[in-house]
Amino acid sequence: MRARVLAVATAVTLLVAGAPVPAEGAPVGTAAPVTAAPCPRLPAPKVSRPPRPTPPEPVPDQQVVGGDALAAPGLVAPPGSAAPPAVTATTWLVADLDSGAVLGACGPHVYGTPASTQKLLLAATMLSRLDPKQVAVATRADLDIEPGSSAVGLLVGGRYAVETLWLGLLLQSGNDAANMLARLGAGSARAGVAEMNAEARRLGARQTRAVTPSGLDGPGQFTSAYDLALIARACFADERFRRYALTERAQIPAQPALKKGGFQIQNENQLIYRYPGALGGKTGFTELARHSYVGAAQRGGRRLVVTLLGAEARPVRGWQQGAQLLDWGFSLPRDASVGRLVEPGELDAAKAEPAPAPAAAAARPEPSPWRGPAGTALRRAADGDWQVIVPLAGLLALAVGGTAAVLAARRGRSRRPGRRRA
Repeated sequence: MRARVLAVATAVTLLVAGAPVPAEGAPVGTAAPVTAAPCPRLPAPKVSRPPRPTPPEPVPDQQVVGGDALAAPGLVAPPGSAAPPAVTATTWLVADLDSGAVLGACGPHVYGTPASTQKLLLAATMLSRLDPKQVAVATRADLDIEPGSSAVGLLVGGRYAVETLWLGLLLQSGNDAANMLARLGAGSARAGVAEMNAEARRLGARQTRAVTPSGLDGPGQFTSAYDLALIARACFADERFRRYALTERAQIPAQPALKKGGFQIQNENQLIYRYPGALGGKTGFTELARHSYVGAAQRGGRRLVVTLLGAEARPVRGWQQGAQLLDWGFSLPRDASVGRLVEPGELDAAKAEPAPAPAAAAARPEPSPWRGPAGTALRRAADGDWQVIVPLAGLLALAVGGTAAVLAARRGRSRRPGRRRA
């Protein structure tokens, strides 16, 4: 009772102060205000590109994953923060890898095409399933990729360790390695894509739909800067991924049976060479998607990740745009936040919670004894106000006496003889 009175007093205090009263069960002061504005953009040269695919219709529930502020199509930044650098990317996001706090973003839930950053989803899906020491034989189907697209240079009939395939995927962005890893992890490349989409859903990346394991363009293939951050966070949680992403060069073994020699590949992500504290990431490019990028770095005990989509390489390359956004993120206070990255399985768990049973349509709510003048008196009595308790006690005595008299009269009437029915 005293707790109920305290809650009422708190509400009154808030109303007097002019502050909004939170709904029952809602935490107070958990969401800091954010600023929303147009995204600062660098002028980019006009390029010829295929017609952009029509994205799916926005789903309101998906646009607010991670926080209501993230539904904004423009810049979302903590209040009072310095303006982020202007970039050519159409959408981007900076987040804390460890806490999951989103530090700032531009259109985080706007649909974009992933290009080879989609290979991170393949890694998040298959890394834990495959033994890195397993040796497998490349098939002709593995090498069925778009002519001129990035490849490691696998050979039909060549024997490759799974770890070599991962290095070929992440360093050289090999589409042939992507097909082979998807097949090894799920039985076929098509089945691998289905598993990737299931993993995206588990991670909370509800705007992501993979059509190819490599990120080569396909009809209906989309993602978002927010989803890429969820996927990247899952990847960087794996020690093997962190090691592969920081590898500068690797050797593709010779194939004596095919009379082919080995060769060396280098990591294409310039962040690991030129940015202090770099943790790695992934580059991506197709004519349709343009440049996409994911990069992560650590500084001062913090690990941040940046994702960007739809960028142009001029006047600033994609990885450099990512580096500038990382600098901006590290300049923000540690408690800066405009939202958060959801945890794996969180959205499914929330959906599985049983909803409260609906009240009967004709049922009327019971009047609360705490409303009106009588409620005021009851609340004062509950707080020990004797000026109210004494009169209430008198009223109670009168009520009890009156009730007793009525019951006695009813008992008297029930003793009268009545008619019998046969």
